[in-house]
Amino acid sequence: MFFVFPSILIAYSDHGLSDYYGLCSGLVQNVEYLQPISALILEARPISRVISQFKEFAMGRSVTFLYGISAYVIFLVTFLYSIGFVGNILVPKSIDSGVQGAVATSIIINLALLSAFALQHSIMARPAFKRLWTKIIPKAAERSTYILMTCAALILIFVFWQPLATPVWDVGNTAFGTVLTVLFGIGWLVVLTSTFMIDHFDLFGLKQIYANLKNRNATHPGFLKVGLYRLVRHPIMTGFLIAFWAAPTMSVGHLLFALVTTGYIVIAVLHLEEKDLIAEIGNDYRAYQREVPAFVPGLGRGR
Repeated sequence: MFFVFPSILIAYSDHGLSDYYGLCSGLVQNVEYLQPISALILEARPISRVISQFKEFAMGRSVTFLYGISAYVIFLVTFLYSIGFVGNILVPKSIDSGVQGAVATSIIINLALLSAFALQHSIMARPAFKRLWTKIIPKAAERSTYILMTCAALILIFVFWQPLATPVWDVGNTAFGTVLTVLFGIGWLVVLTSTFMIDHFDLFGLKQIYANLKNRNATHPGFLKVGLYRLVRHPIMTGFLIAFWAAPTMSVGHLLFALVTTGYIVIAVLHLEEKDLIAEIGNDYRAYQREVPAFVPGLGRGR
């Protein structure tokens, strides 16, 4: 049998490992990618077992990487479908499409769907849950799993949402309707661009799975006040609020969606997310709260 190190081919057998003990351990310790198996060689375990465990280690990182990439692709598709769903654009099933059933039943179903999303999105984001969850799944896959579960909750809304198409207002053929359509697009653009103003790849788990693939620790961005984050503390949520309310035709179902999601955003961000941020960042974030409003520029500083 043969074991290949950089620039050298070493003939060996399981019983002859000790002849190459010093050379093997030195080489492994100097090759960053092979460091996870250096301890195995230093314990003079049979080389066949070393190779087997090394393959399992490498394949585990590869599987985690592919899993994270798949989760990100699903996110991209779900994000694009969300635009069509809320805006009644191009998608086969939107917020106002389909046959309307009984109003009371439709409201109950829609509230249940939105509640399921809210519970998933909030519980899985809490530090205590993450500590427990990463005892079950690889730490590098935690964020990707969160994104995947969020997409699953959104897909449930897309599939089972019950339309309530009675219009609350309809200005679709007016100049004001055009303004609302433009604002709808701006809202989604704010959502997307805001993710890049902090760290898009960290937010969606790509940085973590790539660092894991390279057997490195992922570095996370520190507290940043850049771009839109100088105007509002949560521009991603501001973008969602704009997109959800900027509707040239506002149906009863869309209004229900906008009201519930707005209430959830305010409660979850101000009473859950910011509590975690204060615990993590401390006085710097308290100062940020005093200086910058939560969602609307110039409105509600300190809240």
